Amino acid sequence: MVKSMTGYGRSIKRLDDTTITVEIRTVNHRFLDMSTKMPRSLLYLEDAMKKIIQKDFQRGRVDVYVTLEGSGLTTRTLNVDWDLMDQFITQLKTAQERYQLQGEVSIQSLTEMDDLFTIQEQEEHEDQMKTAILDAVRESAEQVRDMRLHEGRALREDMENRLSVIERTVEDLESRRGIVIEETRERIKSRIAEYTQEELRDQDSRILHEVGLLAEKGDIAEEITRMFSHINQFRQTLHDHGAIGRKLDFIVQEMNRESNTVGSKSTDAKISEWVVLLKSEIEKIKEQVQNVE
Repeated sequence: MVKSMTGYGRSIKRLDDTTITVEIRTVNHRFLDMSTKMPRSLLYLEDAMKKIIQKDFQRGRVDVYVTLEGSGLTTRTLNVDWDLMDQFITQLKTAQERYQLQGEVSIQSLTEMDDLFTIQEQEEHEDQMKTAILDAVRESAEQVRDMRLHEGRALREDMENRLSVIERTVEDLESRRGIVIEETRERIKSRIAEYTQEELRDQDSRILHEVGLLAEKGDIAEEITRMFSHINQFRQTLHDHGAIGRKLDFIVQEMNRESNTVGSKSTDAKISEWVVLLKSEIEKIKEQVQNVE
């Protein structure tokens, strides 16, 4: 099954007067790479988010954005360390008496002591918040998955059409193969006769054998057989489940290798023309494969 690696999903949840927005964007990447951007107070949810993402995606760069808007997100409590304050004031008074210092302990001097006052933040409805955020992540991931499947169907259709062009071109190569071999054999014989000033006779078996070997060096039978095999493998893989992008990429590389070999073996103008078409279609498929999960 072909799935694109590009997608977008968005989910909004409301908890009291708090609005929770989760957005997920995915793009191409060789492996599964997840990045989260959210308030520091929610970082403890990152592992749970990753587990949700890993259920739906196997490859691609996945960016998860979580934003919170509204009041009442946290409760702030001012804590005073009274014991420390008592010690502070007592020690100041002791210092005054010991060194005959003037002045009074002011409120300002107390507030400048960071250790005396602390502000504690606590999430309200923490369990409900966690549930709402993870539900929003699931909904966004489902939207991304559906979009990737939709785009994947378009990718598969395009690649199947190009694969059909490649298959027909290879069939043309196969039909031309015998003609090219015979033309090559006759051309070599003609060249030998031209240089020796004698026409080859049937009894010149050794020379004819060498002519045959030279002609077979340009034979593209093996490349054609392997191309048909690669085409079938590619078609079957398009309907496999899971991440198939890397396998398709490998098959395309092999197809490109065979087309290069055909081009280097043959000096036939028609075959050269078909090889250019082959390489063009293979390159277009390769570009599409880079988008497949």
